[in-house]
Amino acid sequence: MKGQNKLFIAIIIALIIGVAIGGFIHIQYPESAEPFSKNIKLLGTVFIRLVQMIIAPLVFTTLVVGIAKMSDIKMIGRVGTKAMLWFISASLISLFIGLILVNWLEPGHITKLPIQDTASAEELLKSSKGFSMEDFVKHIIPKSIFEAFATNEVLQIVVFSIMFGIALANLGEEYSQPVVKLFDIVAHGILKMVGYIMWFAPLGVLGAIAAVVATNGFEIFKVYAIYLRDFFFALGILWLVLLLVGYLILGNRLFELLRRIKSPLLIAFSTTSSEAVFPKLVEELERFGCNNRVVSFILPLGYSFNLDGSMMYMTFASIFIAQIYGIEMTIGQQITMLLVLMLTSKGIAGVPRASLVIIVATCSMFGIPPEGIALILPIDHFCDMGRSMTNVLGNALATSAVSKWEGQLDNHGGDM
Repeated sequence: MKGQNKLFIAIIIALIIGVAIGGFIHIQYPESAEPFSKNIKLLGTVFIRLVQMIIAPLVFTTLVVGIAKMSDIKMIGRVGTKAMLWFISASLISLFIGLILVNWLEPGHITKLPIQDTASAEELLKSSKGFSMEDFVKHIIPKSIFEAFATNEVLQIVVFSIMFGIALANLGEEYSQPVVKLFDIVAHGILKMVGYIMWFAPLGVLGAIAAVVATNGFEIFKVYAIYLRDFFFALGILWLVLLLVGYLILGNRLFELLRRIKSPLLIAFSTTSSEAVFPKLVEELERFGCNNRVVSFILPLGYSFNLDGSMMYMTFASIFIAQIYGIEMTIGQQITMLLVLMLTSKGIAGVPRASLVIIVATCSMFGIPPEGIALILPIDHFCDMGRSMTNVLGNALATSAVSKWEGQLDNHGGDM
């Protein structure tokens, strides 16, 4: 937690230094703005490449481990099916809300930034815009998993990971446990790397902001104000939808649930980590009246498969970056992006800013300059506060709803 606060302070300091340097160049040496921007942007490039470096192994190991461990669903059967139906429905609704509101509010259209690396962008645009059914099938199914790893084809890695995870889950523990344990250790090692790589974020922010301000002046700050306003408005809509569904299922007991989880919600908001409140959330849900077995099964699954706030943010941020670079996406492309995010976002819960890793991968896949992520990094901490709190609410509602459907919700609550 202290490390996260230090990183946040470092990013803010880098932002201020970047603005000062960029503003100085823009005002005093406008003729040097372009070469200056090109050189200092390399700091952002280093950060982006470090993030891209871990995408393939991170998606592969976390998904395989998550699916292999889901063999428990066979024992619980009915409860697992209901939980997964809730998770899939909530994820799709969250993604759609983000997609609809970012298209309606258009926060990225306040300014236009030039695409920095036009050659690679054109190549990406060509590969994503001429989709035929044959291309789509080839894009999904890997010819070689090593080729998919080498080219960071996340969707192909997801397909292989799902099949491999299911195969491991059906092998039996005697055979699969050593492999699952190995991948679990590898996944934790890579997640540790995410923490290290995020310490390069201040340099990435400094480079990206200095380059943008040197070229575009101070107009970029209008973008931040509008982005935060529109994102929290979209988050408010998502909360209304979640609470409405919760009320339809739980009735007046919804208000009791909210009273129970107000402390976990506040901790998640202030620490930007929904995992930090996991033990407290288990305790409060059991006191609310949820069956212990249901809580211990659904809540860990929810932390991998039911991140409503993060899901909404992914579509919102991805389309925002496209808007800010003036890239128009068709409805078909946006729906495809939504489905890609639906798959690639699974299994990377509890890692600060893990959603940014997925956004970078998705942007690359759809011809959106991935360096655009550095532009929203300075205010991502504030967005992360909102989405972490939303993730906690979504998982509390999912656990309570499934407990109610199973007749395992004590009407009077309990003291553990």
